[in-house]
Amino acid sequence: MTFPRIFTLVVLVACIAGPALADGSLVGLLTPEDKGRLARIDATRAAALADARAHGAPADVVTLDRAMSGTLLSVRKADLAGDWRCRTLKLGKSAGLVVYGWFRCRIVDDGAGWRLDKLTGSQRVSGRFYDDGETRMIFAGAQSLGDEPRQAYGRPGARNQVAMAVRPGQDRLRLEFPEPQVESTFDVMELERVRPAGK
Repeated sequence: MTFPRIFTLVVLVACIAGPALADGSLVGLLTPEDKGRLARIDATRAAALADARAHGAPADVVTLDRAMSGTLLSVRKADLAGDWRCRTLKLGKSAGLVVYGWFRCRIVDDGAGWRLDKLTGSQRVSGRFYDDGETRMIFAGAQSLGDEPRQAYGRPGARNQVAMAVRPGQDRLRLEFPEPQVESTFDVMELERVRPAGK
């Protein structure tokens, strides 16, 4: 699988990434608000983690620390396709620290690159990954609620969601959503690969 011909967001968010090429496709896709969210992600993450660790229940803080742990592995060399279990942790604002249960997610290579769909739960997200270096991707997606049809990033009325995605372990992914539109300051979605029986 090859990523879409989109490389880093340096042109977009120089404070996040080092020098690299960019063809402008993702730069043109993201809204100004989401460009700003990504540019502020380091400060947003630090403040949200401090708040969550200060006010979260001890067991939830342990879960948060585990989700944020790991050594970042290459995403360019990984085959991400398959079934995953996924859950969201909401940090800051009225959420404080909320750890949701596990749901089903799937990643496919649809010919244009990696696509993620959260398959179960009342809040679902669908979107696409874009190359942002050896160990990092940008996720641009949209949220759908209840029985709503799946939304696409950037469409009129879509609940856009943008995240930094990393691979902190062999069968793990982590998506970090800075400044979600509702409820929290920072969301973390952790994914763990579901291996077929007998493998």
